[in-house]
Amino acid sequence: MSERQRIGIVGGTGYGGTELLRLLSAHPDAEIVAVTSRGDAGMPVAEACPQLRGIVDLDFVAPSAESLADCDVVFFATPHAAAMHDVPALLDAGKRVIDLSADFRIRDADLWARWYGVDHACPALIERAVYGLPELNRGAIAAADLVACPGCYPTAIILGFKPLIDAGVVNIDHLIADAKTGVSGAGKSLKPGFLFAEMHDSFKAYGVAGHRHLPEIRQILGDLARTDVGLTFVPHLVPMIRGIHATLYAQMASQTDLQVLYEQAYAAEPFVDVLTPGATPETRHVRGANMCRIAVHRPGDGGTAVVLSVIDNLVKGAAGQAVQCFNLMIGAPETRALEAPAALP
Repeated sequence: MSERQRIGIVGGTGYGGTELLRLLSAHPDAEIVAVTSRGDAGMPVAEACPQLRGIVDLDFVAPSAESLADCDVVFFATPHAAAMHDVPALLDAGKRVIDLSADFRIRDADLWARWYGVDHACPALIERAVYGLPELNRGAIAAADLVACPGCYPTAIILGFKPLIDAGVVNIDHLIADAKTGVSGAGKSLKPGFLFAEMHDSFKAYGVAGHRHLPEIRQILGDLARTDVGLTFVPHLVPMIRGIHATLYAQMASQTDLQVLYEQAYAAEPFVDVLTPGATPETRHVRGANMCRIAVHRPGDGGTAVVLSVIDNLVKGAAGQAVQCFNLMIGAPETRALEAPAALP
């Protein structure tokens, strides 16, 4: 587009907000004009984010309609159940909104309320929101004024299962997602079970009885299958900072060349990389990059498909995906400001 988009970031001090600042500050079509924080209003952004010193010359401001009045696009990197209170007024004011939280991901407002513990503040807007996974909804995202970015686990799991479900070659009643995340997925708040000192040299499952991402994953996989799916999802916490590794299992319902299936399914996708036969992706191979790397196996040529899917939870699982949606919404190349490879080692 000919004019740079004026950007507001609500919730600029968390990990997701900081990643948005990093990516959008280098975006040629974006001008960050407002970064909000309830607790740090008045503080220079570079004081909270020293890596942005000399790059983002703004102070945090308190979130309000006035502080976001000059924005064309507003990103929400807030805790769940916060954005829904402010989004209606922003849409009425003609802003386009990209929400990184879960407030608009689940289409059933009652189901959302059961998982998040509060009634939804604007259920009428849920249908208006477009689920922000470009590999599923590219055209709808481009035309949207409200985008609900997927969660990090859902991104890795949905992209991993999608070719199998689209092709109809697996039993959708018994899907299994065994996924691991780094501690940054819990955010910056001090939660004893997620502190690195508590996690070092340890490894644990959590949310086994039910995780908030479960209804989101079931909803989208059900959309792909055009019927309800049976999914067992067990998340785990591992002692690393960034990354998600999802190991996915599905029973084959018919024989097919899985490698060819995945290569064809993602041949045109700039941010999904299907590895060569026998390869195994690592989380460090996507660190800091907006990339999902996938390998597909059928151990012993048996009846089980095993898919390995890795992403950076803060980039393709959050801020990078939001920028990918932003590019679609403004008519820019989808890869703009997202071309950098992973930071390795």
